[in-house]
Amino acid sequence: MRILLASDHGGSDLKSALVAFMGERDDVELVDLGCDGTCSVDYPDFAAQLCRKLLAGEGDRGILVCGTGIGISIAANRFSNIRAALCHDEFGARMSRQHNDANVLVLGGRTTGIEVAQGILNMWLDTEFDGGRHQGRIEKIEKIAD
Repeated sequence: MRILLASDHGGSDLKSALVAFMGERDDVELVDLGCDGTCSVDYPDFAAQLCRKLLAGEGDRGILVCGTGIGISIAANRFSNIRAALCHDEFGARMSRQHNDANVLVLGGRTTGIEVAQGILNMWLDTEFDGGRHQGRIEKIEKIAD
């Protein structure tokens, strides 16, 4: 699975930890889109870059990180066919995949500890979309965005 990953300065430390963590998984090819430090940058720029690449087929899923996860998830969800889910625990990560087919995981670098983030990430990567009745709901969401 090809995963695109980006953050702003508020999420760069957690992003770096997740890069190292995902390096242990044989089923993940990681594409790091930055940012690479704690100097102030604008999260909409990194959300847009990741979403455009994901929609162009350059990755299977994406992960975004900013300080709280709120701003970058709002920016990502402006794109049609992007379903970015801000997750705080493994249950939310599982449900975002099973019921919502979330194609972008969002984490808060200043609000989520590394071990919790690792558990969320593993759950999100390992959970498939249930389809069925949920597929119709995804289609309704996409019609709203048009």
